[in-house]
Amino acid sequence: MVLVELLDKGNFRMTVYFIGAGPGDLELITVKGQRLIRECPLVLYAGSLVPKEVILTANPTAEIVNTADLSLHEIIVRIRAAHEHELDVARVHTGDPALYGAIGEQIRELEKLGIPYQVVPGVTATFAGAAMLRRELTLPTISQTLILTRHAGKTLMPKGESLPELAQHRATMAIYLSVNKLREIVAELIPHYGADCPVAVLHRVSWPDQDGTVGTLADIATKVEAKGFTRTALILVGRVIQPGGFPASYLYSAEHAKWNQRQSE
Repeated sequence: MVLVELLDKGNFRMTVYFIGAGPGDLELITVKGQRLIRECPLVLYAGSLVPKEVILTANPTAEIVNTADLSLHEIIVRIRAAHEHELDVARVHTGDPALYGAIGEQIRELEKLGIPYQVVPGVTATFAGAAMLRRELTLPTISQTLILTRHAGKTLMPKGESLPELAQHRATMAIYLSVNKLREIVAELIPHYGADCPVAVLHRVSWPDQDGTVGTLADIATKVEAKGFTRTALILVGRVIQPGGFPASYLYSAEHAKWNQRQSE
């Protein structure tokens, strides 16, 4: 399949748009995503994790379908019917659709059927979580690498991607879909990060009822159990959460400022 063919909307009579609705805050959806939801005559959204207020911005004449109880086959049947009637489709996912959005199998089916699609990115919980904590995730000499991952569950981890293997890097780590296994996660991380490593567990990040707790690998499990977080929570691990001292970046140094001045002369 030629990439140009996928990107050129003018070649198609309809398009399926995979749209990231963001982490929860109604204002964190992109302008493009919001516009497409308003314009598409069919809106398929991925259950309660997509704010209902986002979906309510759809055209009053649009058909709106909660796909939480639908199988992949049933979703594709609806999209195929829209394709036959030349109707654009807004397929709305929480966060960013490219990250744990299960769009891969949907895209595979669309490509088999020759149905055009585009992906509209969204804000994922990791970056909303950093904003909630008012922290930078990449600090000089502390961490310049961010790992986005999950703990093994119904979805098995590929070879080389187990948590203990990733933890050997001691990079800043964001762990999705795994708060119910927090004690197991802590046991796997302590040998690499140390028991004193800062951790934040953030529940329903950016939603009106967002909550969270910050601790260390030594005490975070007890703190989370006291909060009662069992799902819809992000785990952030790394020294950037409580960094202490760190050097200023080159970006705002006098040397870099002089270099910029020379480039503009």
